[in-house]
Order: sequence, then structure tokens, then C-alpha cells
Amino acid sequence: MQLLDLLTETWTHSGLAELWGILAPWLALDERQLIFAIATPFFIGTALWEYSRIKHDSKLMDSREAIRNFMLGAGYQLTELLFAGVLAFPLYALAYHYRLLDIPLNIATGLLLVVLVDFSFYWMHRAEHRVRWFWCAHVTHHSSERMNFSTAMRQNATNIFNGNWLFFVPLALLGFNPVWIGVCFALNLVYQFFVHSTLIPKLHPAIEFVFNTPSHHRVHHGRNPDYIDTNYAGIFIVWDRLFGSFIEERTHEPVEYGISRQVHTANLLLSWTHEYLDMLRDMGKPGPLNQRLKHLWMPPEWPRAENPSVTAKRGVRES
Repeated sequence: MQLLDLLTETWTHSGLAELWGILAPWLALDERQLIFAIATPFFIGTALWEYSRIKHDSKLMDSREAIRNFMLGAGYQLTELLFAGVLAFPLYALAYHYRLLDIPLNIATGLLLVVLVDFSFYWMHRAEHRVRWFWCAHVTHHSSERMNFSTAMRQNATNIFNGNWLFFVPLALLGFNPVWIGVCFALNLVYQFFVHSTLIPKLHPAIEFVFNTPSHHRVHHGRNPDYIDTNYAGIFIVWDRLFGSFIEERTHEPVEYGISRQVHTANLLLSWTHEYLDMLRDMGKPGPLNQRLKHLWMPPEWPRAENPSVTAKRGVRES
């Protein structure tokens, strides 16, 4: 008996084969993890090349932070791998079961799906900046004061629980297979890794007009007042141009990276949770329940008016 037959027989009689037959469909959505596994050596190689170029400039590179960024990214990948099939896939499968169309997979529909996934990403990304609940997870990606390839890996392990994947469910309802939605989303994220750089200058105007580029994404990571909440693009910057959120990088206004309320910590858990804690503190302040709950969906900077009764007790005249 050949070695392969021996291994197959052992696997079949272990009982795990039957269990895997049950689990595999639930994990199907994370076929995209295979794409990340293939891309990881390219990510590491590119990051090392960049490190060799900017390692002596502390404004551009901090090796300890770069390592933390990859650890933050590993935590994100782990929770996605463990929970995406349990939390997201059932809803995708339900939407696909009641799909409006039967869309076959071919070159034309594949390219269409790439565009539609990017369109959905634009609105998800915009919501991550303008809805505090989503910002609680996304803020981790923006909280570095440096811009380099390791910053692309700076992700939040709570993303899968945060529900931003809901923005892609309508594509399954339309008739695109959820597995291919996941694959296109993974390819979208792979593309975005390479726009996190200060080494790449502006590209040809035609490329800058259509695609998200390092120049456009540097602006997106800026905390300059004019740069905040702009350039949400994944692959195609045309969405920002169409929906009024595009700002060009200005040579006379260098990008200041980070967030408005900067958090300096080496603690991975705090990097993932600090905005949730701030939001809960804001929700805990005195006031009507409906006003407290608004912190979930209002913009991160939304200032809730102080409870009039509390103001009166302090002897402050109401305007």
C-alpha cells in the first residue's frame, strides 16, 4: 500500500474526516485566508526592503512598533479565521439562498465583482470613520504616528465581532457566491498593503486619477484638519471623487500621521480596546438613554450636550 493510501486510511478511520465534512462548509468563507498565506512572504519581503531604506529615520520607522504592528495583524487574522465562518458565513449563506439572480462566475462577472466589492469597501470604510461603533475597531489601524508597510498590518482583532462585513452581504443577496466575495475582498486588502508607504512618490496622473495610490493613502492616514476623513478608497479612488471625499496630497502641507486623540501604548490589548472604553465612558455620563445610545452610531467626535438637570445643579446658567 502506498504512503498516500496509508495516510488516507488513517485519516478516514480517525473520525475526523466526518467532523471535517461538517466544519468545512462553515469555513468556506475563509478561502481568502489562503490568499493571505500566499501573499505573506511578499508582505514580509517588501517590509524588509522598506526597513533597509528608512530604518535610520525614527520619524518613519520604529522597529519595535513594526513588530507590534505585525502582532496586531496576527491577532486580527486569528479571530477572522476562527470566527468568520461562525458569525458571518451563516448570514452570507442565508442571503445567497434567497438571491435575486443566479450569477455565473466568468471573467466578466469576476471583474464586475471586484468593482462591486471595492464599491462596498468604500462605504464600509467611510462608515468606519463616521460611525463610532465601527471606528472603535478601525482606530487601531490609524493610531500609529508613522506610515510604512508594517502599518498596513496594524489591524484590530475585534473586526469580525464589529460587524463591518455586513456591508458585503447585499452582494450575496444579489447573486454572487459568498466564497468569491471573500476572495475579492482578500485581493482588495492585498492591494491596499502596497499603498502604505512614504517611499513611493506620486505616480502618473492617469493612475492617480483612477486608482488608490500611496499618495492618496498617505492623506487618508493624516490627522491634519484638511486631511481627516478623506480618501476612503480600497482600489479605485474614483469613488472618493464621485462622492466628495477626495483630497489631493499637498506638498506645502506634509502629512501628520496618527489620530486626533493620540494613544501611546505598547499594550496590544489596549491598542484594540481603548476606543471601546472611551465610548463606554461617554455613554456612562448622565443623560437620557436615547442620548447615551447615540454614541454608538454618531461620529467619533460627536459632543453630547450635557444633561440640563446636571448643569442646573452645578449652578451654571443655560444658554
